[in-house]
Amino acid sequence: MTTVRSLAKDSAIYGGSTILVKMMSWLMNMVFTRVLLPEDYGVMTNLYAYLAVLAIILTFGMETGLFRFISQKDKYKAENVYSTVLTIVGIIVAAFMVIFLVFLDGIRPWLWEKDVPDNCIRLVIIILGIDAFSAIPFAYLRYKKRAVKFGFLKILNIIVYTVSCIFLMIICPWIDKHNPGIISWFWKSDSMLIYVFIANLAGTVVQTVFLLPELFGFRFSFDKTLARKMLSYCFPLVIMGLAGMSNQVVDKLIFPAVYQGEDWKSELGIYSGCFKIALVMMIFTQAFRYAYEPFVFEKKSDRDSKQSYADVMKYFIMFGLLVFLGVMFYIDIFKYFVGNNYWSALKVVPIVLMGELFFAVYFNLSIWYKLNDKTWWGTVFSIIGFAIVITLNVVYIPKAGYIACAWASFAGNLLIMILSYFIGQKYYPVRYDLKSIGFYTVTALILYTISCFMSPENIYLRLIINTILIAVYIFTVIKRDLPVNNIPFMKRLFNR
Repeated sequence: MTTVRSLAKDSAIYGGSTILVKMMSWLMNMVFTRVLLPEDYGVMTNLYAYLAVLAIILTFGMETGLFRFISQKDKYKAENVYSTVLTIVGIIVAAFMVIFLVFLDGIRPWLWEKDVPDNCIRLVIIILGIDAFSAIPFAYLRYKKRAVKFGFLKILNIIVYTVSCIFLMIICPWIDKHNPGIISWFWKSDSMLIYVFIANLAGTVVQTVFLLPELFGFRFSFDKTLARKMLSYCFPLVIMGLAGMSNQVVDKLIFPAVYQGEDWKSELGIYSGCFKIALVMMIFTQAFRYAYEPFVFEKKSDRDSKQSYADVMKYFIMFGLLVFLGVMFYIDIFKYFVGNNYWSALKVVPIVLMGELFFAVYFNLSIWYKLNDKTWWGTVFSIIGFAIVITLNVVYIPKAGYIACAWASFAGNLLIMILSYFIGQKYYPVRYDLKSIGFYTVTALILYTISCFMSPENIYLRLIINTILIAVYIFTVIKRDLPVNNIPFMKRLFNR
């Protein structure tokens, strides 16, 4: 019982801190889309997309490798494994930073358009190097079960980042307007974009300083034999990670190269700003992941485990569709999370939301290859999804612009979800309640269609209609399948 409680507490801290970081990042979008021009936001999105992909290469799957080999206590000492991993990642990061910082002029034409500022690229490279190296001490904290410090540092990072952004992008312009002499020695109004990366670097540096105790207090050593085994073990993880991450950000990477309009930066910025509204679904699914993964392996030995997985899928889709309807029915409120210069791309929100729901269902379905130790199927699905997404983007971005990015992600996630379901039924058949799931989906789509057609000009009347529609979904779907009759308050409510 003590072990279970400890696991639950640690999971709550890891998951809660990660979700809080995502929520803070989501809220900062309100600042960025009001302070930054759409073209600056487009550049920021493009640079952070490179950061996400390159981070996988630099860490080289060594976080997973650390847990894999450090658990073999009869073969390896924990400190020896940790030291070897630190050395490997340190060498990769050092080589990356030297190559990119010293030879940036020769490299940048292959990766970035000429109008992306050099100073922003250099800051992203430094941030990426520090973050990649810091990932190993963070993994070591998890091994040591120091969840509190892990969560504290993640939250500290986002707090420093947020406060720095607000100071540099809101307070400093106000001071510059009223008494510029106070800040003229360090703050310039030429470009606000650079301050996003300066704030990010500040949070990263502060976080890393607190990780210094994890970099000392043990004897550094490097085991060549162990290193070869770890590199061999981790290489497939890098491929899978790259394919999976690329599915999420490849549109932001290739958009500048294939878009045929004059201003790719503004178009990408407008799309990315509205894309962030869909983070509501991502936050919901992230919370689900932290609860679901321990549940899957805990239930593995139970005789009724498959029925449990089927029930979880049913309820997850039920509430996932509720999130979709909640965002779309109240889009007149959610749209204020981005500046009005970005509203022209609001049409991508329902497409992205549903695509993210497909991906979450795919994750839910992935239990079959995780429980059967056939995780290579995850690599196969990631590569298939990546191929679909990049093909559709390359073909249709020149014709349709950023709307092609949303539909490509939608199609890629839908395909891997369907493939995972049918292949999974062969290796690990689970009798999902497809009848109920179909009922939820059809009900949600009908209500959404009604909302689209019954859309009066008056915003208050529109919100009232949509509130009635979402109430219909809740009372129709939740009363049908949730055991509300066992909850006195809910029983009285639904009876009324």
